[in-house]
Amino acid sequence: MGVSTWQIIVILLVVLLLFGGKKIPELASGLGKGIKNFKDAIKDEEEKVDIKQTEKIEEAKTQPQKDKNA
Repeated sequence: MGVSTWQIIVILLVVLLLFGGKKIPELASGLGKGIKNFKDAIKDEEEKVDIKQTEKIEEAKTQPQKDKNA
């Protein structure tokens, strides 16, 4: 039930006919930029979560020391 080579060729020919030779590189470039932006956004969010977790751990470490001094 997999996709055969002939089916892929037919799909590519239909795409070429629909969009033309000039539009395909533009579409691929736009898709690549979109994927890059998505990956960057995910990376930024992961870094923010890591920073928040680190701050919470540091806060938890310092709180018992404040209680002992009080």
